[in-house]
Amino acid sequence: MEKIQFNHEVSISRIVQGFWRLHQWNLDAKQLVDFMHQCVDLGVTSFDTAEVYGNYNSEALLGEALSLDPSLRSKIEIITKTGINKPHPDRPYRNKYFDTTYDKIIQSCNESLQKLNTLYIDVYLIHREDPLIDHAEVARAFNDLKQMGKIKAYGVSNFDPFKFEALHEHTSKQLVTNQIEISPLQFEHFNSGMLDLLQKHRIHPMIWSPLAGGAIFNSDTHEACSLRKVLKPMADKYQCEVDTLVYAWLLHHPVKAAVISGSQKIERLQNCVNALQINLEREDWFEIYLASGQQVLR
Repeated sequence: MEKIQFNHEVSISRIVQGFWRLHQWNLDAKQLVDFMHQCVDLGVTSFDTAEVYGNYNSEALLGEALSLDPSLRSKIEIITKTGINKPHPDRPYRNKYFDTTYDKIIQSCNESLQKLNTLYIDVYLIHREDPLIDHAEVARAFNDLKQMGKIKAYGVSNFDPFKFEALHEHTSKQLVTNQIEISPLQFEHFNSGMLDLLQKHRIHPMIWSPLAGGAIFNSDTHEACSLRKVLKPMADKYQCEVDTLVYAWLLHHPVKAAVISGSQKIERLQNCVNALQINLEREDWFEIYLASGQQVLR
């Protein structure tokens, strides 16, 4: 499995297993341990979660698995996130809002460590852009957590280029990633210049919802239907599954992104891993880029 080096302490697998919907999988701790071992056997050693996933429960589910099999911890990398507050019976929030204050980040990290049953988090991210963000305060929290050995690397998720650059400056250019949504139906970060900025700083993004939440396969929009007309015959050309072709399209970009697979089916993760063996012809890459009709060449 190809690895992406984030800093001198952390590298992650190019394919990441996502736990956004882990709470819906109805796995007990033993079943989750078995699933994670299957991932590791495929070379997928990195696992993505967040404080708010599963109504604040997904981290705890992962922690139960690590408690059952402590040997797993030394074989994997854990990515988790903070910054979103949502109403919950155990939390006094009236509404959803964002909080990236120093105290919130420190408190959330300590809670995540306890839930995850681990002494450190490999990659810690700010989950969403906070309109009230104090970049210096966030940088201080990240730095203190790293100095205490509670996190090994840090970054952000869903940031636009301007907000990313601002926080990157305040952290003395220590952000290691921006976890962003990209697919052949989602081009925000192509058009905003985010991918160009990341290349400028030699930073590798993590891509979530690479299959557009399944819309690539089941949406009846004009864009999705047009895309499928291109993907199906091209997948035949490369002798692969359609989802493997989409993953290969994402992996082909020189920004060298990591791709998150969110399925609980190990065969779907295998399809993602298989994409690392496909080298798309440049003309085919552009055919997919243009297929939905959302992008044009100038």
